[in-house]
Amino acid sequence: MKHHTTTLLLLCAVAVALPACKKKEGCTDQQALNYDADADKDCCCEYPTSSDLTEVQGSITSNTTWTSTTKYLLKGFVYVEDGVTLTIQAGTIIRGDKPTKGSLIIKRGGKIMAEGTMSQPIVFTSNQAVGQRDRGDWGGIIICGRAPHNQPSDPVVEGGPDANYGGNDAEDNSGVLRYVRIEFGGIAFQPNQEINGLTLGAVGRGTTIDHVQVSYSGDDSYEWFGGTVNAKNLIAFRGQDDDFDQDFGWQGMVQFALGLRDPNTADASGSNGFECDNDAAGNPTAPYSQGTWSNVTILGPQAVSNTYSDLYKRALHLRRNTRTRVYNSVFVGYPTGLLIDGGTTELNAANNDLQVRNVVLAGMTNDFGVASGSSWDISSWFSTPGWGNSTVSNVNDLGLSLPVTLTSPVLRPVGTSPLLSGAEFNGPLMDTFYQNVSFRGAFGSTDWTAGWANWDPQNTNY
Repeated sequence: MKHHTTTLLLLCAVAVALPACKKKEGCTDQQALNYDADADKDCCCEYPTSSDLTEVQGSITSNTTWTSTTKYLLKGFVYVEDGVTLTIQAGTIIRGDKPTKGSLIIKRGGKIMAEGTMSQPIVFTSNQAVGQRDRGDWGGIIICGRAPHNQPSDPVVEGGPDANYGGNDAEDNSGVLRYVRIEFGGIAFQPNQEINGLTLGAVGRGTTIDHVQVSYSGDDSYEWFGGTVNAKNLIAFRGQDDDFDQDFGWQGMVQFALGLRDPNTADASGSNGFECDNDAAGNPTAPYSQGTWSNVTILGPQAVSNTYSDLYKRALHLRRNTRTRVYNSVFVGYPTGLLIDGGTTELNAANNDLQVRNVVLAGMTNDFGVASGSSWDISSWFSTPGWGNSTVSNVNDLGLSLPVTLTSPVLRPVGTSPLLSGAEFNGPLMDTFYQNVSFRGAFGSTDWTAGWANWDPQNTNY
């Protein structure tokens, strides 16, 4: 009898223990499309196959349409040749191949017609699995146009592609980028020669760039090399180097731009919100770099965390003879707010060719900087009566939701924010390109990022 009782107890113990030992089935391979971090019994992994991805490589030599029912993989440098139009349907997913440095290059005379919608943006992204993506997983998008620049000869675009840029047609049209996301680009073609998220080489103002988000770029999020192209509603999100880099005589206009930084990631060269040059040597060469910006919000590393990489430098680094103009904007949380760097750039500011108006610098370690050895009084210049500029030491006075939560940022100012007023639209801002709004910074009562931007592409299953 005692033996039978023991046996029954053992059987009961086993029966009770069995449910506790049951393992969750799922894919445990992090490289698979359906990786499940909670699974502890492997099954059912899914991998890209030829039916999942249509590979594209080499040159596109005839008009082509990419459809939203097909996923595409860029292998190596993919060129849209002169006279050819690549049309991309709303909702299309395009991935970049890492081993071959997949990139899309629109040559001079070529066009890209990438017209997404708020509910169906076009997405260029990494080919790596969920949770395994990183900056520099592929190249990026490069558009080359026939607008003017200030460089000699016929320059080849940065990053390594076989593509020249420039000409004399300020109205040149390279197509449309509307409701487009570009994620995890910026791979290095060679040491110190990274491809930017979006590179614009002498692109003309006939081109439309509207509602574009560049996320996790391994170099600059955006870089202009000459040209006249305008843009609205730009997002630079968690890039490695600069948010908005402007060179070689770019003379376009931008309204409504957001830069939002990852405090733990910056570039060895020093990361800035704006970096603006006339050229690498600061030569007095026309056309001068004179991008004209209104309604910009740059939220630097200190707007996210009290601890951040010491490679972060300035919200605005204006140098090398640039004539950049910035209006109705707010810059928050950098070691230095505004650095006007070098005698030629100081002279441009004093001569009113470089302008900063109705701009707020907030929460900076140092509001201003000048070149070593300079005695120019940048503080007095910035504070010139009638210009509407101000510095704010306590970021809580801005009426913004700070510190920022990177995966779900709240971008609209509260109803009592001083940023909801104070904008002015005169001088160059009287151009019909600009929308006359009352607020400073990129946002008023409407969050124009809603519905199409992605703040967590690392965990999106494309």
